[in-house]
Amino acid sequence: MDAAVDAAVLDAVESAMIRIRRRQSRRSLARPVVMGLSEPVDLNTLAVVDAVDEGAGEGGRDVTVGFVADRLAIDPSRASRIVAEAVRSGFVRRAASQEDGRRSCLELTDVGREAVTAAHRTRQGFYSVVLGDWDPEEQRDFARLLTKFVHSLDDAGRR
Repeated sequence: MDAAVDAAVLDAVESAMIRIRRRQSRRSLARPVVMGLSEPVDLNTLAVVDAVDEGAGEGGRDVTVGFVADRLAIDPSRASRIVAEAVRSGFVRRAASQEDGRRSCLELTDVGREAVTAAHRTRQGFYSVVLGDWDPEEQRDFARLLTKFVHSLDDAGRR
């Protein structure tokens, strides 16, 4: 459906997305996660850990360097370098693919799972504060619409 979108809506969405991007580029939410871990973790490694965790939740799909590159929207050579660092630092390990033994897959280690747990706890705690004064219906509507928006972004990227 390619319906026309009101210019005021487009302005508001663009402005909001710019503000979100600026906050994300400062990585203000990742730093508290990193500081709360028993093992030090580089912010790029945390991004790899998040991507591997996301891929593991997609059931049956091999999580590879290519998957990480896709999820982080970076080129494969950069993904290869930051994955290698995540492996060296002990947050991720390589394993043979169950589908194709020639292919290397990525899995979280115990320390990697600890980082995922800390990240979820920190981010969700932050979002709880941000959404805390919204009524429950607004919270549900926002979650539903934001999820729909992100799926639309993913679909638009495939066109």
